[in-house]
Formats: sequence, structure tokens, C-alpha cells
Amino acid sequence: MPGIYRADHVGSLLRPDAVKEARGAFQDGRLDVAGLREIENRSILDALDRQRAAGVSVFTDGEFRRTGFQNDLIEAVEGFVTPDAPAVVRVWQGPGGEPTEQGTRQVVGAKLRQVRGLTENQREFLQARAPGPVKVTVPSPSQFPAICYQPGVSDRFYPTRSDLLWEIAGFIKAEVATLLESGVEYIQIDAPRYSYYVDPQWRQHLRELGEDPDAMFEEAVAADNFCLEGAQRPGATVALHVCRGNNQSKWYAQGGYEAIAERLFGTLAVDRFLLEYDTERAGTFEPLRFMPADKMVVLGLVSSKDPALESADYLIERIEEASAYVPLERLALSPQCGFASTAAGNLLSEEDQWSKLELVADTCRQVWGE
Repeated sequence: MPGIYRADHVGSLLRPDAVKEARGAFQDGRLDVAGLREIENRSILDALDRQRAAGVSVFTDGEFRRTGFQNDLIEAVEGFVTPDAPAVVRVWQGPGGEPTEQGTRQVVGAKLRQVRGLTENQREFLQARAPGPVKVTVPSPSQFPAICYQPGVSDRFYPTRSDLLWEIAGFIKAEVATLLESGVEYIQIDAPRYSYYVDPQWRQHLRELGEDPDAMFEEAVAADNFCLEGAQRPGATVALHVCRGNNQSKWYAQGGYEAIAERLFGTLAVDRFLLEYDTERAGTFEPLRFMPADKMVVLGLVSSKDPALESADYLIERIEEASAYVPLERLALSPQCGFASTAAGNLLSEEDQWSKLELVADTCRQVWGE
């Protein structure tokens, strides 16, 4: 039976200054890999202690060994190259006034070849030191055709985005199997690309690329289900997280879940969905009426972007609203996304972060008594 994990969190935590400095020194050649690992290890142990003190239900390593939530795959698979010009330019909106554009740093420029396990440098240390059940995240295969496919470069090796999608799905499926065999209790697929299919502007962008957004959505669901074949087993929890972009407190998509809810919720082979719900950009709770009776919903009501601390009363009110569509016993609570999907992290302090995780845990105790 899957775990309940009422006080959930998406996974990434703000990198401590020591980790950022060590990573920079490593990249510059001033620190060897052993020195980097020692600093990462100390920081992960501290983060585990802070998670325990906060009262969360599941533990992660904060993704401190990653340069970004998706980069394990890019670093474990040969064939990604730095493009002369960005493959995709996304308009990020949020703090700082005018929207900013950021191009994709790595594109597929060769036939891909996996050289190591995606999370093999993370899993064992986390499992050995965590004071409770652990969560390990992997990116959805749909993330990569969207941002790492460059016509004129990638199509020399993968004629279509679909060809690339299924190549990458094979790597992720194998990693999920490894995590399960290693006894990881909670595996989460991070799938921000589903937000393209609820945002009219991004749907139009896909059409301008010559793609059918509805067909792409269907194939993304099929690829995620392929990655999770055989993952439903006793003692394991599998989940999918959907957000609308999370980069230094900025976002790139908006729109409620209605357009994809029936198909996504009804056919994806997961035990729980972690859904962004901290702003009006995510729409209402009404699409939750499509949630099957055997799945849990983790309400992402606490912002990982904004340092302002929500009130428990507000969260309880919102949970009660959601319970009109999904019974209370099948709900849980978390921040809407990670605190550091990229190594730079969102625009709040580590103490803000821990206060928010404490709020999540305290609210869960008030609502569910656990």
C-alpha cells in the first residue's frame, strides 16, 4: 500500500552557501570531487536534521548534488552539447519587473548514450542517513524534447521530438526500476511540461513549431506511464508533480487544470499528484472532480517562491474547499514546488524555507492529526 505522507514537499531545498561555493570551486578546478562530496555530505546531513525538526513526512537530500532538477539525466547521458544559439527561449515572469528570456543551455547533438545511473551518486547516502522514508525525484521524459531539441542539430540523430522522447523514456524507466529495487519508498516524476497544455500562449507556440499540442500531451502521458510500468508494488509510492515553472521565483505558464484533468488524472499510473495551487495561475479546485478514488492529491498551497509565510487558518480553509472534490482522507499538503529547481534557488532565505515546511507539518497535524 502506498504511503500517506501528509506533510509532503517537492524535493529541492535552497543550496547552502557552502555547497554553492564548493560547486563553483569544483567547476573551476580548485576543488576535487572528494572535497566536493565531503561538503555536500555535511550539508545533506544538516538538511535531514532540519527536515526532521520541521516534521515533514518524507526526506530528500535537497537535490544538493544536482545543478538542477533535470540535470542528472544530462550529466549521466552523453550526447548533449552547448548550442551556438538557444534551442528554445522561454519568457520567465515574476519578481524584478519585466519578463526575462532564458535559452536552453544544452541540446541533443549526438546519439545519446547513458554512462552512469541518474541518481547513483545520491541514493545510497540518502537511504543510509535519512531518519525516515526517502523520496528521490526524476524528470519526466517530456521535459527534454521541449527544451533540448534543436532543428538542424538534434534531428540529425532523432528525426522528430517523438523519437527523442522515447529514447529518454527508456533511460528514466530504467532509473525508476533501479530505485524500486534499491528500496526507495517514494519516487516522484517532475513534469512541468504539462503546463504547456493548459496555457493558450504555449499551445500556440507549439503549433508554430509545427506540433499538435493535444497529440504531444497524449504522448507525454504515454511516456510517463511507460516509465512507471511495474512500479506499483507494496511499500512503494509513485507520484507526479506538475508546476508552471520555477526558476529564481519566476514562472512561465498559467492556466487551470481543466483542459487536461480528466485524461491526466484518470490514466496516469501514479498513487498521488502533487499539484501547484498557491496562486490564481493554477485555477480552481473544480478539475479535481476527475481524480480517481484510488489516488491522493497533494495540495501545493504554500509558495516556495514568496518569502511571506502563509497562515495555518488560510491553508485549512483552502484544504476544506478542496475536500468538496476529493475526500479529506485523500488529501495532503506541500509547497507548490521545490525551493531550488535550479541551483540558484528562489528568492527567499533558508529560514523562510524551514518556516514554511514547519507550517506544512503543523497544519497537517491540525487537519489530520498526523
